Amino acid sequence: MQRGLFGDIETPQTEGIKYIGSKLKLLPHIVSTIQDLNVSSVLDGFAGTTRVAQAFAQMGYQTTSNDIAEWSEVFGNCYLVADKPDAYYREIIDELNSLEGYDGWFTEHYGGQDEKGKRPFQAHNTRKLDAIRDRIDDLHLDYIDKCVILTSLIRAMDAVDNTLGHFVAYLSGWSARSYHTMKMELPKRFRRTSENKTMKGDIFDAIKTYHDLVYLDPPYGSNNEKMPPSRVRYASYYHLWKTIILNDRPTLFGKANRRDDTHDVVSASVFEEFRRDDSGRFIAMQAIDRMISETNARYILLSYSSGGRATRQELYDIIHTHGRLVSAKEIDYKKNVMSGFCWTNEWINDNGKNKEYLFLMEK
Repeated sequence: MQRGLFGDIETPQTEGIKYIGSKLKLLPHIVSTIQDLNVSSVLDGFAGTTRVAQAFAQMGYQTTSNDIAEWSEVFGNCYLVADKPDAYYREIIDELNSLEGYDGWFTEHYGGQDEKGKRPFQAHNTRKLDAIRDRIDDLHLDYIDKCVILTSLIRAMDAVDNTLGHFVAYLSGWSARSYHTMKMELPKRFRRTSENKTMKGDIFDAIKTYHDLVYLDPPYGSNNEKMPPSRVRYASYYHLWKTIILNDRPTLFGKANRRDDTHDVVSASVFEEFRRDDSGRFIAMQAIDRMISETNARYILLSYSSGGRATRQELYDIIHTHGRLVSAKEIDYKKNVMSGFCWTNEWINDNGKNKEYLFLMEK
């Protein structure tokens, strides 16, 4: 167990990678919000690195992890589903760590050797990556077992990257950690007490199946009227993890060598849509309304940010249209404060800093 940021709330220990949408700091509040509910099955609809799903499973819930990203499915299978003993995976990881690296596809496109950087990894680590990734395919592992090994590989590369936490721009000078030699470690899995599963699909398909509780953490987009949300979507932020998983040597474009299938028109999310419909309502808000309406669950726990497209009043109206608000919490990371709040039409920020909100509703 680990202590939370705000006080003595204990939460299950989880593993992940650097991730812009990580809910690691929010975990204590998610746990405290749901721990007294009479529920047994839960869905994490936008699982990301699966930290929330990992916590749910350790709390004893029958947990389903869903996301459209390949790397999320891999993490979910590693921590929620894989059931072979540690010794089995450790033997494979030890073999992979012993391999001599060589110049391959990853080194050609993502390995750097000069002092200027501008690549996500130093070449001595991409050479190891090339050798290890090719060997993984040669092992012909069962898919679930392969997910454990790929999780280990991704975490090892994440520990030696030359980025600010994503793969759309790289540091001009090498980060201190990029000089370290990557080394795969056994993922810290936990003893499972429930039957869990993973899904890789659209949220509107995932919410059709009944769960006692559904946790929803959609992309927020931007509430800045003068500019649309970031052109670079999550698929682009973490395109390299997808390539490591698939090992498909895709067509690349741009200075960051992004996958061709992460062009903006391909990877956009309706929840980040900045345009309004003919009635003047944000398309992103329509998506949230539809999602809440179609979720097949007794309870919904919704995460949202004051930097998102929705206003408090719009979320309030959606929640009360489809159910009953049980609780609402405001989390201010800067001040280490969690509290309730009064409804207003707009978000109220301190010094322009975003806050996180948790809305628990019963349908």
